[in-house]
Amino acid sequence: MLIDFNKIEKTVLPAFKGGEGEYHARMFTDDNNKIMYGCLPAGSSIGMHTHTGNSEIIYILSGNGKVMYDDTEEGLTEGSCHYCPEGHTHSLINNGDSDLKFFAVVPEHKK
Repeated sequence: MLIDFNKIEKTVLPAFKGGEGEYHARMFTDDNNKIMYGCLPAGSSIGMHTHTGNSEIIYILSGNGKVMYDDTEEGLTEGSCHYCPEGHTHSLINNGDSDLKFFAVVPEHKK
């Protein structure tokens, strides 16, 4: 199945999950997954949140940033991949000078 993010309307989410600035996303969702092409402009962030009933995988396409993951900080650059398992907490922060572009997948865990 092809997902063409260029044909999916961009959604602008201010202060997403309590973060700063705006999160720009093109999202595909079904009963099993949320698949996103996302962009955080410089200075923007996605706030701290805990994954309950799902997990998240974030692959950095371009830019620089960091993840606050539980009690640690992880630096992110192009080609980095961050994984937040179910039950863990994280945030995504663009602390660079340009857009932080990424691909994210949130699979819903079936019980």
